[in-house]
Amino acid sequence: MLVRFTLSAGKRLAHVRQLDARGLHQTWRALQDKHEHPDTRQPATKTRAEHLQVDLPLNAPGPGGADPSPSQGAGGSLPSPFQFPPGAPWDAALTTLVGLGIVFVGGVGYIAWYKRHVLNKIEVAFQAGYDPALELATFRNKDIPDEVEHLRRREQDLIDKIIAGKTHGHYYVLLGPKGTGKGTMILDAMRQIKAEGVAILDCHPDLEVFRQRIGKAINFEYYEDSQTGLFQRRDPREGGPALDIERALNKLEKVALRYARRTERPLVLIFNNIHLIGNSDDGRNMLLQLQQKAETWAESGVCTVVFASDDFWPWFALRKTGNRMQIISVQDLNMSEAHSALLRLRRSKVKADEVMEHDPSTYHKILQYTGGRLALLNKVARAHDMHVAAEELLTIEKAWLESRIGLIPDCDDDVMDEQKWSSCSWLLLREFVRRRKAQEEEFYRALKAGEVGEEDYHRLEMPKIPFIEARQIMTRADFIEELDTLNIIAIDIHHNITPESMLILHAARSVVEVDGFDDMLDNVRDRIDEIEGLHRQRELIVRLLTVSFGVCAD
Repeated sequence: MLVRFTLSAGKRLAHVRQLDARGLHQTWRALQDKHEHPDTRQPATKTRAEHLQVDLPLNAPGPGGADPSPSQGAGGSLPSPFQFPPGAPWDAALTTLVGLGIVFVGGVGYIAWYKRHVLNKIEVAFQAGYDPALELATFRNKDIPDEVEHLRRREQDLIDKIIAGKTHGHYYVLLGPKGTGKGTMILDAMRQIKAEGVAILDCHPDLEVFRQRIGKAINFEYYEDSQTGLFQRRDPREGGPALDIERALNKLEKVALRYARRTERPLVLIFNNIHLIGNSDDGRNMLLQLQQKAETWAESGVCTVVFASDDFWPWFALRKTGNRMQIISVQDLNMSEAHSALLRLRRSKVKADEVMEHDPSTYHKILQYTGGRLALLNKVARAHDMHVAAEELLTIEKAWLESRIGLIPDCDDDVMDEQKWSSCSWLLLREFVRRRKAQEEEFYRALKAGEVGEEDYHRLEMPKIPFIEARQIMTRADFIEELDTLNIIAIDIHHNITPESMLILHAARSVVEVDGFDDMLDNVRDRIDEIEGLHRQRELIVRLLTVSFGVCAD
């Protein structure tokens, strides 16, 4: 029904006030009846919805704002138009969002803490007394004095400065045959400073094992102890050992910078037996990767890298890009030093009265077998009878040498490649024996002239052959490296080739001086030529046919 008001303005205002008063009176009566007679049939969800209402002020558009409504209270507050729908899904969604936020914030905090924790763990690896290799090396009989346990070599002073971090701007390569005392000098230098600021590890041809040893040396777990799998995109080891080693070296670089700022000395990282990585593509790439870090660290002075090798090929590989590389050649002791070392080692193993039972000539004979090789001197000094022990070492070395490069007369073509390598090796060893005989003839000539004495015989040095001349003798350049790998020959930084030890020289001499050796060597080489000729030869059979009365006949 449409009601039209035709009252005047005053009457309209009075009428509106009367309607408002009547409406307020009706609203008050309704609330009072509801309070006295509550409706128990009202659903619980309605009460729940009323409690979920959010009272927020709302200003309607316009200059005057919103008109007060009957539902407004005395304070003039408005009921909020934003209300959550009733039900559990909204509660679960809100809880999930809050939980994810807490996890995210906690994850960010954990990652930041873990990165600092990794650097702190690496720094712990360079604290005094931590190094596992030094702990194993010092786990021995403490009753043996240091002055009789090891002979201090000429190179020890330089090694001490390097390990103590007193040298800057270079990285070093210790090059020398097996058993000359490279590792002993390094461990002795580490023992003096309790391995503070030093880490050492042994290399391995398997890069996965090498990766693990680097991690053990610098106390780095390659993120395998991290709990960030939820935020991790891929496995840490997915990139391979080379990438893991690069990550470890990057972390070590950060620690080295922090350590150098605090102590004003570089860290020292030692790779022992670097030749065991292997002269393959993977091994050379890994060696290049380590050298690049060594060059960078040497230039900045934050870390000094030391490589120790028994073979010569790592020096060939490192020399290509080595700008700050320094070579330290470690060779056998001279005979006077070897004599003193043998006496000290013998005194540390047996009683003093037993040492006096041997006259000086006995020691001279022992040194003819062992030379100045510390490893051999140590073995002989431990034996009850040194002369018998030296002869036994010679027998074992001769048997091993023949098992590796023994000659097979009238060999089959299946072993042609092996015999080719063996025959070329014996050509080089025979030349060593010939030059040794020439040295002895010169010595005995001087002895007859009274220029030298009998005790000077052990001062003869091992024969040397230049690298280029050795290639010409063997007629094969690629065989030299394999002989060096087998520790049959040794190559110094001047590219001179010598027998790997005096024991190898005596073993080769005992084989070469056997009657008929030259004939057997020539027979093997002739047989190889015959087999190679047969492989290059092709036999053609031609059958002559004759034609007689229309019949072909041979």
